[in-house]
Amino acid sequence: MTSPASTFPATSAPADAVQPASGYAGDISPMLAARWVASGQAVLVDVRSDAEREWVGFVPGSVGLAWKQWPGMVANADFDEGLRAAVPQGRKAVMLCRSGVRSISAAKRATELGFEAYNILEGFEGNPDEHGQRGHTGGWRFRGLPWKQN
Repeated sequence: MTSPASTFPATSAPADAVQPASGYAGDISPMLAARWVASGQAVLVDVRSDAEREWVGFVPGSVGLAWKQWPGMVANADFDEGLRAAVPQGRKAVMLCRSGVRSISAAKRATELGFEAYNILEGFEGNPDEHGQRGHTGGWRFRGLPWKQN
């Protein structure tokens, strides 16, 4: 039997490929993002809200920098400043959200600010399954990558 961490659905990028994207450096698999972070090539920027990271879980060593903040999912006015403080010059920024959607907007903004920014496909929890539940069809957690929950 193959473990979930070693297989990717047909709609996901191969573990070592960068998929081209418009407005930012590209889309990458959670596995590639984890390798870049572990090797020091990239900083993982978790753009989910503080509440999501607190209640659902987080990646140890990641930078929590909300793109939009709960309640109301209001844009984070301090995003640009926070990103500049979090990602040293010359390192890639790999953006993580719940499902890989908000992180696209964050990657585009990071690119506008001069960063080499990537979106992590599948996000932290992945897309909903046939029952509307996340965490069963993809995502950082599903792939068996490091994470913690308070």
